[in-house]
Amino acid sequence: MHFASANIHFNLQNASDFINIFIMDTKKRSDCPISCSLDVWGDKWSLLIVRDLMFAKQCTYGDFLKSDEKIATNILAARLQMLEENGIVAKLNHPDSKAKVLYRLTQKGIDLLPIMIEINLWAEKYFTLPAERKALLKEIKKNKEGFLKARIKELKES
Repeated sequence: MHFASANIHFNLQNASDFINIFIMDTKKRSDCPISCSLDVWGDKWSLLIVRDLMFAKQCTYGDFLKSDEKIATNILAARLQMLEENGIVAKLNHPDSKAKVLYRLTQKGIDLLPIMIEINLWAEKYFTLPAERKALLKEIKKNKEGFLKARIKELKES
C-alpha cells in the first residue's frame, strides 16, 4: 500500500487518528481474550514488573533495575510506558526526590493478583523454588481467598 499515492485520500482529523488506526489494529492479533490480554501484560518483562509491584507495593526505576533478572534500561523504560498506557501501572511523585517517580499498580494491575498466584502455584509443581516463596505458597494454599482479599486491600491502601 502506498500512502503517498495521489489516488488515496485520507479524511483524518489529525495525526493521532492515523496512529490509532494503524497501531491499535496491529496490537490486537485477534478477538481471543487470552491473546488480547497477552498483548497488554504477557511478555516476561511486564509480568516481572507487575510481580515486583505486587510484593513491594511501589518501586522506583532503580528498584526494578536491581531485580535478579537484570532487565536492560531500554526494555524497562518501554515496558513501564506500555504498562502505564494500558492502565496497569501509574506514576506517582516521589516524596523524597523530584528527580524520581514511584510506580504502583492501578486497580487494573491489582486485578492480576489471582493470575500471578496461579502462575506461582503452577511453578511450584515444576520448578525448585526458594524457601521463602515455598513458605508463602504454603500460606496461600491454606486460605487462598483470604490471602487474595488481604493482599488486594494492602495494594489498594499503598
